[in-house]
Formats: sequence, structure tokens, C-alpha cells
Amino acid sequence: MQPLNQQTPAISSNMDLEQIDPQWAWEPWQASEQEPWNESRLRLLLRRGGFGGEPKSIAALKNLPHAAAIEALIGSDAKREQERFEEDSAQLLAAVRAGGSIQRLAAWWVHRMIHSPSPLIEKMTLFWHGHFATGADKVIDTELMAQQNQVLRKHAIGDYRQLVHEVAKDPAMLLYLDSASNRKAHPNENFARELMELFCLGEGNYSEKDVQELARCFTGWEIRRKSFRFNSYQHDSGAKTLFGVEGIESGEAAIDQVLSHPAMPMFMARKLFRFFLCDEPEASQELLAPLAQKWVDSNHQVEPVVRMILSSRLMLSGWSIGKKIRSPVELAIEWVRALDISTNLDRLSKGLGAVGQSLFHPPNVKGWDAGRAWINSSTLIGRANLLVDLLQDANTRFAGSDLNAWMKSQRITTAESWATMLEESLLAIALSDSERSQWLEQSTQSNRFKEMLLWLSQNPKLHLT
Repeated sequence: MQPLNQQTPAISSNMDLEQIDPQWAWEPWQASEQEPWNESRLRLLLRRGGFGGEPKSIAALKNLPHAAAIEALIGSDAKREQERFEEDSAQLLAAVRAGGSIQRLAAWWVHRMIHSPSPLIEKMTLFWHGHFATGADKVIDTELMAQQNQVLRKHAIGDYRQLVHEVAKDPAMLLYLDSASNRKAHPNENFARELMELFCLGEGNYSEKDVQELARCFTGWEIRRKSFRFNSYQHDSGAKTLFGVEGIESGEAAIDQVLSHPAMPMFMARKLFRFFLCDEPEASQELLAPLAQKWVDSNHQVEPVVRMILSSRLMLSGWSIGKKIRSPVELAIEWVRALDISTNLDRLSKGLGAVGQSLFHPPNVKGWDAGRAWINSSTLIGRANLLVDLLQDANTRFAGSDLNAWMKSQRITTAESWATMLEESLLAIALSDSERSQWLEQSTQSNRFKEMLLWLSQNPKLHLT
């Protein structure tokens, strides 16, 4: 297939993945007469690379090039703001750690996702939390879960090799996958298997013998005083063979061997593609090849690959619109940010668990399935109720005021202008004429503007991003 050029209209939203030329897909998007940089594309970028945009962020970025929006997601131009934010966040975290409540830790993280000057960092921290899934139901130590969360954030868009090495020695992970009880007399294979299957390579790229040999490499890794400790007396010091390579002895050397496996770049490209672009169908290796090559060329650095995705034609042409289902966290945080909401974050984080995404409690070692798995008859109702509870909570404020005062500050005075603002801010796919008419006709109560919000919270299109 010949690549499309700049004069060719954008790919249609219903075009199949196999119809899209891989080289064209990952080339940097450029604004053109057919595909102008506009507010719609800005909102798409802010949703996929972060958690949507506050009104002030949209106003600041909509007249700047799309590259500026990507830098804003990373926080490149907000160093001082980031420093102040981290100081305040550290104080909040210290109080949470002293209290020992995992629910308060989840609320602290929700606060970060709402207010961080680097939304992409928090989005990637959420990605890694699902990738290196670790649950407080087994770890039962808020301090260790907070410690792991900070590790994921520290390397969120950094060196993946370093991230894997640190996670492998992270006390929460050592406990969750039983690596802390891995002894030379009875090697435990849990972490060794998941390191290859879930963290680096995927199924079919290792043998049972590889699992056994890798488990031997991690014997003697344990925890003392909530920190990693190597116990040489419990370590199997004999040479091991991994993927046919002889002479591997230590756990560190074994991790390096796993990270050098040729299957890893494609495995990571596939996971990042699904996270940022499209729940289904699964992308072909041909389509993902340029992403995997970028991973190799960048020497396992995450940021260049994420930048390639966010700035690509496949992303910004608009093809990806509506091809992902918002996770509960994305749904709630985007709603909060778009409407300048402040509220009871303990209650909000608890509500996320009721609809399938309790932070620090992934369902299993595979993390959340995402995509269509977010939606069923129970969670669909629960999602609407989560937003309704948010709006009706006595603690909820809109930029510190009530809804009517906030709308006045935004110069929204009619139901029509309110509907337009909500569609642009919260919906990826516009309502049909009949849906919009029904929305306006149904909302005739004295508290009309709030009723319009409540109606929108129950519309199925709200769940697509």
C-alpha cells in the first residue's frame, strides 16, 4: 500500500487497521487544510496523554502548536510549579503514611492525577500500576505500596531497564509474587514467570526450563526493615542457563538477559498501543514494527516511544476517537478537571472501586483487562451513580463556588451554550440532533443546568474517549 500524503484526506474513523500503512501511521502529524490543529484535536491529545483539560489549560493551549500540548503533558515548561506541587504532595503523603490507610493513599493519588502539572507522568504511573500489578490485599502495608508508587512515577517515561530492575527489588513486589520467600532449597517460580510473561516478553517466548532457571537466579532476595536485602546463604550460586545462554548466576544478570530478548520491543509496543490508541482490534506486528524499532533505537527509553504515539498521524488524524472506553479513573478525573471540581477525594476514590478500578487493588497479577471489560450492566449503572454522587455531594465545588457561579465565570448563560460546552469538554463523539433535542427538552426544572449534567452522566457516549 502506498502511504497517504499531506494532500490526502484523513483516514476515515471506520478504516480497518490493516488498511493503514505502518510508515504513514507513525510519521509526525502536521496540520493542514484538511486536518487543522483545533480544539477538538487538543482535547483528544489531553485525554489520551493525560486526564483531559481544565478550561484554563484549553484556553492556554488551543492557539499554540500541537507540540506545545505534548510538552504541557510532560510538564516541560512547569518546573517551578512542579517543584511546589511535589513539596505539597510530599507533605500530604507523609500524613497518609503516618495514618497507614490504603484508602487515604488512593485518595492522595487521585489528588495527584487531578492537579499534577505533569499529567502524562501520572497517566504512565497508572499504566505501570496495571503492568506491574501489585495489590494491597496481599501486601497489607501502606508504606510499601506508597514506596512502589513512587518508583513507578520516578521512571514513568524513563529507562525501562532501570524500572524493571527497581521493581524486581521493590519490597511490595517481592511480597506480592512471593519472591521474598524464594530459597535455594525450594525456588519459588512466581516472580520469574510473571517477569517474562507479563512484564517483558509475553506468552510463548520462554520455556518452563527458563522459568526454573530464572527462579534460581532470584533465590536469596528478601526483605529486611522494609527494604531489599540479598541473603547470600539462601542464594543458589550455581551457574544457570537462560534462553540458551550459559553462565548466568545473579538475579541482576538474569534480568538483563530477559531485557535483551528480541520479543520485548514488540511486547511493549503492543501494550502502549492499546493503552493510548485503541482497545480493539489487536494491531498487527507489521503496524507495530515502527514503534518496536523506536523502542530499540531509543535503547529502552519510554519517552521517545510515547512521544511517537502522541504526535503520530494515527493519533492526531482523529482515527482513534471513540476507539477506547474510559477507565473509571479516566472518567472521574476527566470530569473533575473539565468542570474545575473539588470534592471529597476519599469518597471519590472509594467510588472508583465500586465500578471496577480500586487503586492499589488490581484484580490479579495481570492487572485490569480494560476495554470492554470496564462495561457491564452493573458497572454501567455504577459509573452513572459515581458521577451523580459526585455532583450531589455537599463537598463538591466548582472552582470553589456553586455551579451557577462557576458557569457565570465561564460566560455560560443558556442551556444551548451549556450543552455545547459539555459536549466539547466531556464527549469524544457528539450527540445526534435527536439526542441533543431530548437533552434540552428534558432539562426544564428550576435547577436546569445541574439536571443537564445529571442527564449526561447516564449517556453511553460518555464512556468513550
